[in-house]
Amino acid sequence: MTTIPRTATTFPPPVMEARRWLEGVTFPDDSPLINVSQAAPVDPPPEPLRQVIADAALNTPSAHLYGPVLGNPDLREELAAQWSASYGGDLTAGNVAITSGCNQAFCATISTLCAEGDEVLLPTPWYFNHKMWLDMAGARAIPLPCGSELLPDPDEALARITTRTRAIVLVTPNNPGGVEYPADLLRAFYELAKRHGLALIIDETYRDFDARPMPPHDLFADPDWGDTLIQLYSFSKAYRLTGHRVGAMIASPARLAEAEKFLDTVTICPNQLGQIAALWGMQNLSQWLAGERAEILDRRAAIHDHMPKITTQGWQLLGCGAYFAYMRHPFDIPSNELAPKLVRDAGVLLLPGTMFRPSDDPAGAQEVRVAFANVDRAGIATLFDRLASLR
Repeated sequence: MTTIPRTATTFPPPVMEARRWLEGVTFPDDSPLINVSQAAPVDPPPEPLRQVIADAALNTPSAHLYGPVLGNPDLREELAAQWSASYGGDLTAGNVAITSGCNQAFCATISTLCAEGDEVLLPTPWYFNHKMWLDMAGARAIPLPCGSELLPDPDEALARITTRTRAIVLVTPNNPGGVEYPADLLRAFYELAKRHGLALIIDETYRDFDARPMPPHDLFADPDWGDTLIQLYSFSKAYRLTGHRVGAMIASPARLAEAEKFLDTVTICPNQLGQIAALWGMQNLSQWLAGERAEILDRRAAIHDHMPKITTQGWQLLGCGAYFAYMRHPFDIPSNELAPKLVRDAGVLLLPGTMFRPSDDPAGAQEVRVAFANVDRAGIATLFDRLASLR
């Protein structure tokens, strides 16, 4: 019997692949590269937060030691308190695990749910790292095609549930589509998962940049939410802590006890300096974060403002929100060929839709993702000018 290692069951990291398209390409000084490939802030944290990190590194000996596997109690308590106030629930520190980034929270979650050959429903277009981990974990990702508004359908999900299904995964605001899932849609998926004894995993990495003033859902208000719901979160986007790797998994204490086995084996504990920074950010940077949200919402508006420049050529905006604009392109070449060509011909680095769909899904060939976290309104205008100039 021939076997292959786990890593060989999945594809190479898409962002790393896209970076290789830059090799050997030079860009004029008056027309530098516009990089809209990665959904992560490249600016450092605000200076007061950097000072907190520096002070902790110099003056807090425990910042250099192992800590609790599930994270420092003060950060877990703060997140539980803020989430209870925001979502209308009654969370405690026992419902919170701090992880080394949100990707690790997903990996830990799947490790508590799935055995070899189990199935997890992923709406398509999907977040590629979710698919990669399911591949390496020996679980089957079951595509759940979204409709024209990039919203998954609970009835379509129901038709795909089998005896091997263990979870449904939703991302809102969505990566790569940008769309914000309505509260009643999340409720419908929650009730579906509950009826069938499944976990509903909701990745809310981009919750801080949701355009809606109200909480995205009220699922934590259900007294038995822990039997069904697992929420994932990232501090990286809110406080520019990408390099410090701080995320969270919110679930029942019983689920976190299982996740602790995985986390202890992989990283032992989350980064201490990152946790100190995340706690200080939660307690002191709400006004600053509101300004960050306003800036991202303005960039989202700029995408809509400039779309008319390219709609006459056949481009379509399928979804827009948080850090993302997801588009259908008009060209007669597949997006995985178009994307490297855009680097050379337009000085634009974006990701093709083929990275967000199964290899046999033809829709990906006509789609691209623009991540505008690091492109301001003026840069967005230039981006659309360059796309409009393509022939």
